Amino acid sequence: MSSKVSKLVSAYRQHLTVPWQGGLAAIQRVIFAVYDKADELRLRANVEEFELATHQAGKQWLLLDVTNAFPEWMASQEYREAYFEFPEDLAGYQAGELTEFVADLTTKLKARIGAEAGADTVVALLGAGALFGLARVSSVVEGIKDAVQGRLLVFFPGEHHPENHTYRLLDARDGWDYLAVPLLAQD
Repeated sequence: MSSKVSKLVSAYRQHLTVPWQGGLAAIQRVIFAVYDKADELRLRANVEEFELATHQAGKQWLLLDVTNAFPEWMASQEYREAYFEFPEDLAGYQAGELTEFVADLTTKLKARIGAEAGADTVVALLGAGALFGLARVSSVVEGIKDAVQGRLLVFFPGEHHPENHTYRLLDARDGWDYLAVPLLAQD
């Protein structure tokens, strides 16, 4: 395991030592595990370490991997062949995301969370980088956060700027202001 990923696991493990308060707003139960985009494969290879830390803290674990969410959604579209020829025909593309895809994704994620997660569950969202250009991570988090009774852990390849609470996915575009708890690999 790389040094940066092991430090991120340590930060997560330490975060889990704090007893969970009841009655927190949904945004206060969101945790962003922020890591360098170059560490994506290392993180994926060691995601079980986060699961192990969760179980050691006496909590349950539910991993939601959205890496293939768009290809699966596109394969289910009736006019997918035409969309490949004329991508501009995809309905609902506004403000940097496919609104129909985001709505479908959040509906599916909420159904899975509702069926499989309880108040002592860490719901881990993996594959945020695969959403780039298709969905805003903030839209997905906003769409599912109320369904999570325990904690929502978002594996986030990008940057966090503490001075204004902004996050930038893949360091590629202006960030957004979000009050989630950031976990960073501290040196």
